[in-house]
Amino acid sequence: MEYEMVAGLEIHARVKSQTKMFCSCSNDTFGKSPNTHICPVCTGFPGALPVVNKEAIHFGILTALALNCTIPSFSKFDRKSYFYPDLPSGFQISQFDQPVSEHGSVSFLVKGEKRSIRINRLHLENDAGKMVHEGEHSLVDLNRAGSPLMEMVTEADFRSPEEIVAFLKELQKILRTLGSSYADMEKGQMRCDVNISLRPKGQEEFGTKAEIKNMNSFGNIEKAVRSEVIRQRKILESGEKVKQETRGWDADKGVSHGQRSKEEAADYRYFPEPDLPPLTITTEDVEAIRKTLPELPTAKQERFVSEYKIDTEKAEILATDRSISEYFETAARISKSPKRSANWICSDLLGVLKESGQGMEKCPFSAENMGKLVGLIEKGVISGKMAKDLFPELLEKNANPEKIVEERGLAQSTDTGEIESWCNEVIAENENIVQTIREGKDRAIGALVGQVMKKSRGQANPQMVNDILKKKIMG
Repeated sequence: MEYEMVAGLEIHARVKSQTKMFCSCSNDTFGKSPNTHICPVCTGFPGALPVVNKEAIHFGILTALALNCTIPSFSKFDRKSYFYPDLPSGFQISQFDQPVSEHGSVSFLVKGEKRSIRINRLHLENDAGKMVHEGEHSLVDLNRAGSPLMEMVTEADFRSPEEIVAFLKELQKILRTLGSSYADMEKGQMRCDVNISLRPKGQEEFGTKAEIKNMNSFGNIEKAVRSEVIRQRKILESGEKVKQETRGWDADKGVSHGQRSKEEAADYRYFPEPDLPPLTITTEDVEAIRKTLPELPTAKQERFVSEYKIDTEKAEILATDRSISEYFETAARISKSPKRSANWICSDLLGVLKESGQGMEKCPFSAENMGKLVGLIEKGVISGKMAKDLFPELLEKNANPEKIVEERGLAQSTDTGEIESWCNEVIAENENIVQTIREGKDRAIGALVGQVMKKSRGQANPQMVNDILKKKIMG
């Protein structure tokens, strides 16, 4: 029997606000000493009263609008009761039946084809702390407790692992473009639970699902989904039933393992949070936030292809991050050569930044100077090779390429008489190569071009050299 995979996602993204969700503690806690960013509110002391973070609400609504969600005029926070060592209050402040948004959709590309996934809801909540296991001891770090989270729940619209990964990459790009989350999976700023079931192809009814929890890399998510599909198929083909449960993924062994049964719905004993008033969001509030929505990644990618005539692969790279796309458009405007600017940014600049472990936001070479450098090549003032030779120095000093080229006299010669003189010398010195070219092996002309460039100390215009040599040799 042929089976079809059915999957839905629950994604938690940490909101990029200055402070935590319900207190004034710093939200910048990654890598900080344990339990140094805490207060009575985020550590659950009795009598400590929460206050809603307005910035987190703004980012939640902004993200929901980017996901094409509806924003109700009324929403509220609820207490979700469960007991973990890293949840000191014994409950999480979340949103249950009246979230801040609902009913959206996200379009994205999978192998060049457009897909759309329905979003059930985006709601806001606070994070728990973190368990640290050292030998026989388990320690609790509450720095992360109380950090603001957006939980985005999709409908069960996914039918392949490739769709899941493509969607998550698109979502990550959206969050970064909006500035609502760093969405760095390695730092736990974006985590994903996948609910997976199989059903006979053509059947409408869903099968029994298993949930794989807390995955934080695209590679592991794809491997875990593929592994779970194989595991469930073997169970069904043996005539047994899939057990509804929560499973964990062991990335080192490449297998999932059962954690707890979910035969019955968990009783979280939701009830309205008594210490927080409901949220009233007016149409004017929503429209004011909507006006701040930037161009989203897929739309930007499509525009780059149509407007700048660059290939889809480079357009995707340039549209991934807002800082990269803004850098590109500035460089393209100054250089008046979008294609060459795209090539330099994707191949040279991003390569150097990746090697140094830097992001575009810390790029030492300004977009203006990149535009000037590409412009010099486009105008034939310097060759591409000379630009590459200069690039490490320009990058280090954020130097103005036009000034460097002028001060050092590096501009290419376009003096026809001077170039002809160099060509004549090279032709006279290489009669064998000249004869080879005349016999039809015109690729050999590259050797002569190289010699002319050497004689000119790299200052002859390569295209002019090539044209003059061909004319002199072939007549």
